[in-house]
Amino acid sequence: MSDAAQPTAAEVRAAAEAVKAALDRHLDAVERRSGEDDPAVYAAFNELAAAAEAYDELLYDAYDEVTPFEIPGDDSLPAYAGPEEPSALSVLIRRDYAVVEPQRLLSQAQRVADLDPDAPDPSLGSNRPGAAAGSVHAALGVLFGEYEPDEIASRHKEFGLEEGDSTLWVAAVDELAEPGEWLSAPFDQADPQRVVCRFDVSSVFDEELDGLDDDVDEIEDEVEDVDLEEEPDDGPGGDAGARGGRAAGPAR
Repeated sequence: MSDAAQPTAAEVRAAAEAVKAALDRHLDAVERRSGEDDPAVYAAFNELAAAAEAYDELLYDAYDEVTPFEIPGDDSLPAYAGPEEPSALSVLIRRDYAVVEPQRLLSQAQRVADLDPDAPDPSLGSNRPGAAAGSVHAALGVLFGEYEPDEIASRHKEFGLEEGDSTLWVAAVDELAEPGEWLSAPFDQADPQRVVCRFDVSSVFDEELDGLDDDVDEIEDEVEDVDLEEEPDDGPGGDAGARGGRAAGPAR
């Protein structure tokens, strides 16, 4: 960090005081809230998050220290504004994959083409409609044309794919669209305010859980060390040190 940009001790102290004041305002808003989605609570939450983030940055710049606060990103969906009892639904799904074994992908597509004479054959190039000689593009068309997306997801390793993030949104709609109405632009009508529920899968959640496991392991080691150091000696035949404590980790 640059000495020129380094904040003063007074600036860090002022940022800490701003966090304290934001904490008081947030608690006051929570105590006085008028309902589950009280805008005053939402505003106080955002103010507290901003104050904590500013303090964290100044503390790090000045002293190379951090806080235990995890500042949430603004990636949540807006408040639901759809009907209370939806009569129709749209289910939006996105799954990302990396092609990590192209040859496996091509082999699987060739196997499908061999079994189905009507399927595009990625090895025959322009001799089959929509195919390109040995291309990943053609192989993907063959496999996703043959298998349902859920089967691809459950067997992705067989096809030389590696899973990335995925999400599923269940959104309320006023009525079902006419057949073919949205096929040319299937995701243009997605309204985040009509999402009833969503389900996300990401390796970032596993990393967070691994971090929690590491914290639990450290706590367990500390507890066991304390037990071994403080347990009285019961003499011959006693059970001193035999009752190591364990800390319960957070459930998920």
